[in-house]
Amino acid sequence: MRRSRFTAYAASLLLAVGIALTGATAAQASQEAAATGYVALGDSYSSGLGAGNYISSSGDCKRSTKAYPYLWAASSSPSSFDFMACSGAVTSDVTASQLGPLNSGTGLVSISIGGNDAGFADVMTTCVLSNDNTCLSRINTARAFVDSTLPGRLDSVYSAIRTKAPSARVVVLGYPRFYKLGQDCLGLSETKRSAINNASDYMNDAIARRAGAHGFTFADVRTAFTGHEICSGTAWLHSVNWLDIGESYHPTTGGQTLGYLPVFRNAA
Repeated sequence: MRRSRFTAYAASLLLAVGIALTGATAAQASQEAAATGYVALGDSYSSGLGAGNYISSSGDCKRSTKAYPYLWAASSSPSSFDFMACSGAVTSDVTASQLGPLNSGTGLVSISIGGNDAGFADVMTTCVLSNDNTCLSRINTARAFVDSTLPGRLDSVYSAIRTKAPSARVVVLGYPRFYKLGQDCLGLSETKRSAINNASDYMNDAIARRAGAHGFTFADVRTAFTGHEICSGTAWLHSVNWLDIGESYHPTTGGQTLGYLPVFRNAA
């Protein structure tokens, strides 16, 4: 009995040490990333469209001081910070115009990309303006694109990042689900909302697979946004914003600071 208790105690002790070391390793990795350069790539979900406080020099890229890359850099003080993410970017935009700052000294890279390639804006416009069947048909077209074309485009971007920044930790951030289901909510039908959520899951899963194949970390924001979707009453996402239509369906300041930032911090 004593031997059994001792063995259990020893196992518990080793487990505790292992957990502590894992936490220390993660913290050390984050510190090492901050000690070198950080480059933020991607689309509007990384530039901060929807969060306001846009940097005037960023123009139509709509880079926000409330976006998770800017907030992480402000608190972590990397040796350099290049904020390259741009609203509306597709994968080819990243390879053509965002990779310039990457080099052998880059310690951390973040990126969200793929939604515009899959026609996110057109999907949402179609679903807002059309009936259920038309909406579902457009979503199915987007899903087919995710199957046939998006993986190759992601591979091209991820390979280019690794070539230019061979030692960097690369964090690939996904997209939230957009709607809280089962709620009384003006706007789209429950059928449309459910299909849009499922399509977001489908794309996130595809992005996660390609990120993993390249040895990158996929940072899933869906859990963080649970309870803060559109129709939740405490949404971290804009619904249709008639004052600035481009901000529609993008994270608010809360979505960036309370949703994306903690997920990125944990992954970095």
